[in-house]
Order: sequence, then C-alpha cells, then structure tokens
Amino acid sequence: MATSQTSSYGNPNPISALTSSTWFGYLARTVLTFMFWASGLSKLIDFNAGVAEMAHFGLEPAVAFNVATIITQLGGSILIILNRWTWLGAGALAVFTALTIPLVHHFWTMEEPFKTIEFYVVMEHITVIGALMVVAWKART
Repeated sequence: MATSQTSSYGNPNPISALTSSTWFGYLARTVLTFMFWASGLSKLIDFNAGVAEMAHFGLEPAVAFNVATIITQLGGSILIILNRWTWLGAGALAVFTALTIPLVHHFWTMEEPFKTIEFYVVMEHITVIGALMVVAWKART
C-alpha cells in the first residue's frame, strides 16, 4: 500500500517524481538512442566516410546503403525520442541492429582474438534489441 513516503511501486517519492517527469523520458530516450543518432549524424556529416564503411563491409551500392542507414538511424531515433510512432522507430532500429550481426559482426567466421571481440559486440547488440523491445512495449501504455 502506498504511503505519503513512497510511490505505489515502493520507490521514494523523489525517485518516482524524477522517473515520471517529462524531461526524464526525453533524456532516457535520447541516451538510449545515442549510438544510433550519433552514428547517423557521423555518416551524414562525413558522407564519404560512411560510404567507405559500407563498401568495406561489402554493402553495394555503398551510397544507397549509407543513405538507408542514415535514414534508419536518424529517423528511428527521432521517433523514439519524440515518443511518436515509437513502435516503428524501435522496430526499425531493432531490425537494423539484428541485420548488422550476420552482415558485419559474423564472429563465427573470424579467428581469435577478433572472434571473441565480435562475439561480445553481438551480445551487446542483442541487449540493445531487448531495450528497444522494452521501449516499444512501454510506449503503448
């Protein structure tokens, strides 16, 4: 039972007030999507480097893949940050992240020490996909 000292979730009121504030939601969604919007901005600002990265991973036509990556990363991030069509932004970024595993982080084809390094990158990617799933789930409530 909630008292004047705690929220209905058992959190002290200052914590509940913080996590239920509008600005905290924007901050949380901005931090969650940082890896995407920072990468998208980087590929946009230095377009040629983004194209070179796509070509390095065998993604041709590299220009089209760079444009699609920029749109996905920035568009998905914006939808999540603004909490509008959040499910679409989270879904796009989750699919994008999942596709990078077989296309870029295929640790099962690598030799050590790169095999182990890429394995941990894949584990982090799976965790990010889970976080995006939580965002989509919570946005519906």
